[in-house]
Amino acid sequence: MNNTTPTFAKQDNLKFFRTLNTKVNNYFKENNIQKTGNWRLHLKTIILFTVFLTPYFLIITLTDMPFWLFFILSIVIGIGMAGIGMNVMHDGNHGSYSNKNWINKFMGGTIYILAGNVYNWQVQHNVLHHTYTNIPGHDEDLDAGRVIRFTKNAKWYNFHKFQHYYSVFLYGLLTFNWCLTTDFKQMKAYLKRNLSYGEAKKPKILWTTLVITKIIYFSVWIVLPIILGVIWWKVLIGFFAMHYTAGLILSIVFQLAHIVDETVNPHPNESGEIENTWAIHQLFTTVNFAPKNWIVNWYTGGLNHQIEHHLFPNISHIHYSKIAQFVKETAQDCNLPYHEYKTMRSAVIAHFRHLKDLGLKPELTS
Repeated sequence: MNNTTPTFAKQDNLKFFRTLNTKVNNYFKENNIQKTGNWRLHLKTIILFTVFLTPYFLIITLTDMPFWLFFILSIVIGIGMAGIGMNVMHDGNHGSYSNKNWINKFMGGTIYILAGNVYNWQVQHNVLHHTYTNIPGHDEDLDAGRVIRFTKNAKWYNFHKFQHYYSVFLYGLLTFNWCLTTDFKQMKAYLKRNLSYGEAKKPKILWTTLVITKIIYFSVWIVLPIILGVIWWKVLIGFFAMHYTAGLILSIVFQLAHIVDETVNPHPNESGEIENTWAIHQLFTTVNFAPKNWIVNWYTGGLNHQIEHHLFPNISHIHYSKIAQFVKETAQDCNLPYHEYKTMRSAVIAHFRHLKDLGLKPELTS
């Protein structure tokens, strides 16, 4: 990652964000609505935790169930796991789940039962991704090592010409890598760079929290089921199936909003400045998908309204469908882009087509 922090243009001659912010604020004020979550988000939380925990309790209670049922229940846990991550944890760590700080911290802390870490997630997502969206060398979501080439700036290898085929199999390893290696590597790197989100904590506290939560996590998901009588190899297969399901869902949802043809990967100029203001930058680097699909909207925690989320990360996702009209209208009035795919299917096709293009040898595309 590049340690030279880029800056954004300060002058917005179009007055895009000022105009948009006024419209959005007026909407909440005139309708006497809080920007945080409400009963709909609370009900969703209960449903998702039911999907997540019920199969687990069945597994550790009915320890001699058929393998096919055990495997299906493990997949269901993964579906619930991804849902909690996109809806509950995500809003909590953005401070948009509730107007009470302790509730946001509690809900944000649900990342621990998803094998993640609050500090790492807030730095990578809230600080690096939301601030430097799609900027190579600064947005870590663009960094997949050598194995996948997400930008034209990444070094090309011969095997990348197959990445639109094999990438989907690697996507499922996202949360599995979180729990085993990624969290440790990220914490070491972020502390070395003195990165933090909100009030900085002492490294000893952060490392201790990481180690203890990992021990608890593996104890709950691997050690306890074995102690209670589930065969060890079934536990390991179920653990992997759970993570692979969650990782596949989360990875695909994340990629559809930023790794497609319509988005750009801007670089700072010689003075270290990005051409556009931060808000306008989000329009050029972010895409919505399936905005009218209520199932996608409900399950992904509004991440299909990624443009609205990037512009207003402190507003709960349950409001994105309503404020999307203001964002789209203001963007059009300012002659700025507002990219969206009408369906989930078209967005998925666009993403893998983009991966195919990025996988071609650079000399062939120049």
